[in-house]
Amino acid sequence: MTDAQVLIIGGGAMGVSLMYHLTKAGWRDVVLVEKNDLTHGSTWHAAGLCTHFAHNPTIQELRARSVRLYRDILPEETGQSCGFHRSGAMRVTSNPDRMDEFRHVAGLSDFTGYPLEVLTPERIAELHPLAKLDGLIGGIYEPDDGHVDPTLATNAMAQVATRNGAKISRYNPVRSIHREDGKWIVETDKDTFRATHIVNAAGTWGWEIGHMMGLNIPSVPVLHQYLVTDTIPEVTDRINAGLPELPMIRDPEESWYVRQERDGLILGPYEKDAQVWSIDGVPPEFGADLMPPDLDRVEHIIEAAMDRVPALMNGGVKTVVNGPITFTPDANPLIGPAHGLDNAWLITGSSMGVMEGGGSGWFFAHWMTHGAPPMDALAVDSRRFGTWADRDYRVDKAIECFGLQFGVHYPGEERPAGRNKRLSPLHQLMLDRGAVMGAAYGWERPNWFSDRPGDIAHESFRRPNWFPRVALEVETATTKAAIADLSVFSKFDVIGPDARSFVETLGANRAPANGRIGLTHVLTPAGGVLSEFTVTMLSDTHAYLTSAAAAEQIDLDQLLSHAEGKDVSVINRCEDFAVIGLMGPLSRDILRAHTDADLDNGFPWLTAQTLDVAGRPVRALRVSYLGELGWELHMDRVHAEHVFLTLEATGKPKGMGYYGAYAANAMRLEKGYHGWGSDLTTERSLHEAGLGMFARAKGRDFVGRDAMLDREDRDDRWNMVLLEIHNSEFDPFYAHSVLQDDQVVGIVTSGAYGHRTDKTLALAYLRDRHATEGLSVSILGRKCPATILPKAPFDPDNTRLKS
Repeated sequence: MTDAQVLIIGGGAMGVSLMYHLTKAGWRDVVLVEKNDLTHGSTWHAAGLCTHFAHNPTIQELRARSVRLYRDILPEETGQSCGFHRSGAMRVTSNPDRMDEFRHVAGLSDFTGYPLEVLTPERIAELHPLAKLDGLIGGIYEPDDGHVDPTLATNAMAQVATRNGAKISRYNPVRSIHREDGKWIVETDKDTFRATHIVNAAGTWGWEIGHMMGLNIPSVPVLHQYLVTDTIPEVTDRINAGLPELPMIRDPEESWYVRQERDGLILGPYEKDAQVWSIDGVPPEFGADLMPPDLDRVEHIIEAAMDRVPALMNGGVKTVVNGPITFTPDANPLIGPAHGLDNAWLITGSSMGVMEGGGSGWFFAHWMTHGAPPMDALAVDSRRFGTWADRDYRVDKAIECFGLQFGVHYPGEERPAGRNKRLSPLHQLMLDRGAVMGAAYGWERPNWFSDRPGDIAHESFRRPNWFPRVALEVETATTKAAIADLSVFSKFDVIGPDARSFVETLGANRAPANGRIGLTHVLTPAGGVLSEFTVTMLSDTHAYLTSAAAAEQIDLDQLLSHAEGKDVSVINRCEDFAVIGLMGPLSRDILRAHTDADLDNGFPWLTAQTLDVAGRPVRALRVSYLGELGWELHMDRVHAEHVFLTLEATGKPKGMGYYGAYAANAMRLEKGYHGWGSDLTTERSLHEAGLGMFARAKGRDFVGRDAMLDREDRDDRWNMVLLEIHNSEFDPFYAHSVLQDDQVVGIVTSGAYGHRTDKTLALAYLRDRHATEGLSVSILGRKCPATILPKAPFDPDNTRLKS
């Protein structure tokens, strides 16, 4: 038996990058096992494209780090080139919505420091003279993009890692995995390993290794083809003239990319009807293998590419590559702790393993070393899918993601595949009342309510079709009352003699008194915000915690870990309980009709009671994300329909309506309330977020305490502000740069139009917290003046909440 501190399973770009970065961070006894040879699976046949284009700053950083590693760092460390070509890249379009997307990504990139150029047709012709301009309205240019030799890059990382003490065991497939005496026992053909940490970096085989670990890995291999041409005269002429390599060009509307390969071109099409492969297990003999060409599937895309780049027609097909790449349900990799398992990790599922591999290894090694990721991890966290992501879901979403590889990424987009996995007991009632549904961690939830049967949201970067309907929902909640299905909340009971001490030491805030409600934030070791819980102390021995839907597995892991050594039980109530929101100035009168409780002086704001409502037991929490008088009513799911219909029958004659997630978002911004996962992330502390009032550090010890206090005292700490944006024809959403004059000083994390205040609002972090005057927000390429609001523009004294 061989002992290892870390055992990495999988020798593609992702696994080898992790090995490289762990050894650079000082880890020893790092072993990588590979069933074939390094790069076998999908790395070896990848086209090697590297880009800075991304809609999320974390994803962009993974890609940018990969470029720097392949282009600069590895050649310096090894004395050998990784075959990186800094060709630059462009995306072109005939779609006005796509131009809005390009402007949005360019605005984000101004903040992250990887500036991209929005192109006119004339500039496209200048950069890529082989491309026809017919129908094009513009594009975007990524000057530092390029392509790398995947095998050279992977072997360079392996060379440095082994020089630093790592060991690689090739042609050594894993046969079984189990836990024994607090260690991972991994049996392979050649050896049995006893490891403290185990990492699934198996890529194409990620689902199978996950199955051995006891995990559901929501990834599917999908076949992707690209073709390599023979010599093309137009390319040869450029080479002979000493001209630079052509930039890569992508037409997302026609779903293809083209890049130069020596004196020819590579054309990669992405068909809409993807072909999944080996869903339930890859053939044992598969390694550095390919499928037979199947160009009939993509003939129409090839023809479109030839129309755009006619030179493609002047070179015969030299090679067709048809091999598997893995897709997750959102096309982002799975990186981070494996839910429910000690010292088990994932770095797998990347459809762009070379493009993201170098940066992913850096990101993940930092996480393992420091106990927290270096940037917000939500876009890649391996726990963002639960057991509801079953076989049908992962297949349907993989096909959808492949087909929409070049789809427009609208703000708050709702894609149709893989829906109706988790349904509230009120789901059909919501549909019957006109709810237009969205998906949140597998749950269906009402986004807004339409008066037209079968209505859907028209995706747009501009003001969407649901805007006037949401305005009506806000008006109803403000002047009368509105009811909502809030069952998507994550919900947990903590029961036992140590429940109070459990909450007291869980996060930055103290435990509330019995019968009261508080807000507690669990921090990372670096002092960032990992989790946000609404905590209700029902008694000294019973705490009830709620959090965001998408945080279910992340939060459950934290709660179970914190419970170790304490006399408590942590019970996941996400499927057990339903939640009804009853909000607005008439909510008390409506609720009073169905309970004997004193809802006036006997039920103040931020308190909780167990009530009998319409003859059913309900945990009633007097709390409101909308900033209105109201209650959250938590109950066993079997009671939800009865309670809802009873309240509705009383409320409808009083003018009560319904509200969804979009109205809630607009109203919470008018109160300056933060949202976990957007405004609150592991990157920023409570003080940076403007929530220092929830940090009670004196005389207490909790994870991240000292790091949080250190950040508080630093002059370079960031600062979150609530902005009013002026003269904007668009409503902000996320990732718009904040400028002072022409200098980028911050980033928008969330935004909406506030119907009650007639203000366009956004929460934003200023990385220069002294830059408070002369601000503007760049929204889709337009600079809109902005001012910092010193207090919430709606009911800043909480008069309505306390009424």
